[in-house]
Amino acid sequence: MYSIIIPIYNENDIIPELYRRLKLAADSLDAPAEFIFVDDASSDESFLRLEELHASDPRIKVIRLSRNFGHQVAITAGLDHANGDAVMMMDGDLQDPPELLPQLAARWKEGFQVVYTVKRSRKEHFLMRLAFSTFYRVMHAFSPIAIPMEAGNFSLLDRRVVEVFRRMPERNRYISGMRAWAGFKQTGIEFDRGARFAGKPKMTLRRLINLALDGVISFSNAPLRLSIYVGIGTAGLSFVITGYVLYAKLFTNTAILGWASTIAAVTFIGGMILLTLGVIGEYIGRIYDEVKQRPIYIVKDKVGL
Repeated sequence: MYSIIIPIYNENDIIPELYRRLKLAADSLDAPAEFIFVDDASSDESFLRLEELHASDPRIKVIRLSRNFGHQVAITAGLDHANGDAVMMMDGDLQDPPELLPQLAARWKEGFQVVYTVKRSRKEHFLMRLAFSTFYRVMHAFSPIAIPMEAGNFSLLDRRVVEVFRRMPERNRYISGMRAWAGFKQTGIEFDRGARFAGKPKMTLRRLINLALDGVISFSNAPLRLSIYVGIGTAGLSFVITGYVLYAKLFTNTAILGWASTIAAVTFIGGMILLTLGVIGEYIGRIYDEVKQRPIYIVKDKVGL
């Protein structure tokens, strides 16, 4: 009845404890569960650890991608191979507590087709907490879809919602936004996000910025409209400055400043043009990715599937 998807990338030191806690949580569910680990081309021995676990527990199934496609694509690979009536997704660093899985299943039993989790608190460094907070606020401000604040990938999807995901072929994926876009009956569960059990965080500031770009550009044309507003504002400002210069030249004895004001104006307008071209270029680049129609991911090995 249940499929539990866990993307893995260089988590060799965490896998034993992850499996122990995951097994205890799954054993408390009211129906059988399968564990789908998606190894996103780890460079350590993560895949070997997962193969060993499969030998002792056939519920464990492993997908190994041919290269590192990224966290969101790894979750997508798990969704494509999940057989459960309810599919749960969680990170493999134990910041998402497996002990919360029975609560997700209980809300699904109540009739909710999407059960997401909302983080009350985080254990990351202050700067990372600030970055995550800014990320969610930007997404909330720009997206026309109501994406819950602090709601990440840790969630449960009904089989009908999973089938909707499988019909969404975009390459630049943002799972939380896709989940909100799909609709259906949704509810949230609050929890305190813990620290990593071992190793270094995989979500760097650069990856967070890239994820924010994927989310904003995939679910909103607000940046394009913002560039229009910037252009209108810049043009309006230039008219005001031109009017002031003409007034000062014709009706006052004020000396008109030369090169400094000219260079400042040209630099400002040039910067706005490059910013606008950059925004348009991001959208065109993503159109190019979609037109090529390459596979979203490539599977190198499968275990138990």
